[in-house]
Amino acid sequence: MGRSGRLKEWLITFVVLAGIAFGVAVATREPAGSGGKAGFETSSVYWSDGDSGRLADGTKFRLHGVDAPETGSTDWYSGAKCEQERELGYAAKARVRELTRDRVLTISHDYGPDRYGRLVVDLSLDGQDLAALLVAAGTHKRWDYDGGESKPKWCTGRTVQPITGS
Repeated sequence: MGRSGRLKEWLITFVVLAGIAFGVAVATREPAGSGGKAGFETSSVYWSDGDSGRLADGTKFRLHGVDAPETGSTDWYSGAKCEQERELGYAAKARVRELTRDRVLTISHDYGPDRYGRLVVDLSLDGQDLAALLVAAGTHKRWDYDGGESKPKWCTGRTVQPITGS
């Protein structure tokens, strides 16, 4: 067999194996809204801020129905609107990290991707909705962005209290 024959054989083998891998990936992926995936260790979850981050497999996600203050610079278009919001944002991130550190979270509902390509999810912690726990802690606010509600305002002029304990 000549060089072009071996190349053609290798290319066919590669295409067949890639097709099999794609088929397995599609067959094992849960459809949006299917009730979730298996639990995952939060020690391998990165929280980029108080309401979004990356799952262990690298998937970007955002919590559904809740908003946390922004931590980005006030100079950024999508950053905090005031320095107080940034401080509140760091407190919200600290709270979510504290609640989820070394714990198992489960995706209880997958709403599919948002306009930024992040997977929008409900996460549960020991059977409790994580977003509800964060709202109850006072670091997050409910936000019905699916219903067109305006983003919550965080620049109120009140003093930021540091988070202590749980």
